Amino acid sequence: MKQFEMNQTMTELPKQYFASLVAKVGALVKEGADIINLGQGNPDQPTPAHIVSSLKEAAELPQYHKYPPFRGYPFLKEAVVEYYKREYDVELDPEKEVCILFGGKGGLVEISQCMLNKGDVALVPDPGYPDYWSGVALAGGRMEMMPLKQENAFLPNYNALQEESLKKAKLMFLNYPNNPTGVTAPKEFYDETVAFAKRHDFCVVHDFAYGGIGFDGHKPVSFLQSEGAKDIGIEIYTLSKTYNMAGWRVAFAVGNASVIEMLNLYQDHMYVSLFGAIQQAAATALLSSQTCVEELVKKYEGRRNVLIEGLQSIGWDVTSPSGSFFAWLPCPEGMSSEEFADILLYKAHIAVAPGRGFGESGEGYVRVGLLEDEDRLKEAVDRIRNLKLF
Repeated sequence: MKQFEMNQTMTELPKQYFASLVAKVGALVKEGADIINLGQGNPDQPTPAHIVSSLKEAAELPQYHKYPPFRGYPFLKEAVVEYYKREYDVELDPEKEVCILFGGKGGLVEISQCMLNKGDVALVPDPGYPDYWSGVALAGGRMEMMPLKQENAFLPNYNALQEESLKKAKLMFLNYPNNPTGVTAPKEFYDETVAFAKRHDFCVVHDFAYGGIGFDGHKPVSFLQSEGAKDIGIEIYTLSKTYNMAGWRVAFAVGNASVIEMLNLYQDHMYVSLFGAIQQAAATALLSSQTCVEELVKKYEGRRNVLIEGLQSIGWDVTSPSGSFFAWLPCPEGMSSEEFADILLYKAHIAVAPGRGFGESGEGYVRVGLLEDEDRLKEAVDRIRNLKLF
């Protein structure tokens, strides 16, 4: 059978670093090993029952069996507007400042197709979500990495960026609460970001995937809460994490009207919006009681406390995350992230994600997901204790 060749752009896509981890875990599970899998980013709880019920009811309605409006139903956009007003006191125009997305990942990849010409620069956090890289590569753009260092609270140091790159920059990606570090950003940081973006004339894309998950009584800050943010950027919010709807593939972008129009135009040529019943269920999630979100955050915070306190008790110098459902843990001195991840996997049957997979600045760390129950996390601590690495 003839083997057809991919085009050059496809061959230049970043390699899936974590595919090897999935393969390693799968092989051990096949052999019967009891793996505590803390290496994934997939919520382990079911979608709240009232959201599922909304989908079931909507699926029976004949109007949703037809093609939906290209840019989504007005009722979902209105729900987004009400959600942002209620949660962040941010005013939005439902027609001009809201775009319904096929999952947050889709929007984060599409934005580079919309805004980057070949050779244009995107400023990308390092470590960061690897699909930012995918979108830039598909657009033929170039990445300027922004190292996130512990000494700067895992926030980018804008003063360290090269002037030449800033002249060519069209986009900046940010993500707080952060994957993989688990840190949150204060409003002052976003104020600084708005001023910096205006000075250098680029668009900010804030990935707010974990916006619903903040700990110790602190609510994560929306980028759009900073004055002037809509002038220079957008925020992408997914229902995947806040409502355990990862498999539903529903998200939205909000903010700068010209950028929202680009995303809408791109999707006009790619899709005919989401199944209407999913849109109705998404509106239910946004507009109904948020008790389910409060309970979920409480669950993650309990897991965080069990894990971090347990690891600290065995002498591992780890920092507690302030948001997301990840912890960012330093490797033992002299050990690479992949070496340490392999030791945990093969000697303790604990899967974690090597930090190097999130960028060069991720080396020296592993990412751990708070996606097992407290008893399993306690067991993970006991297994690590028995390795006597700390």
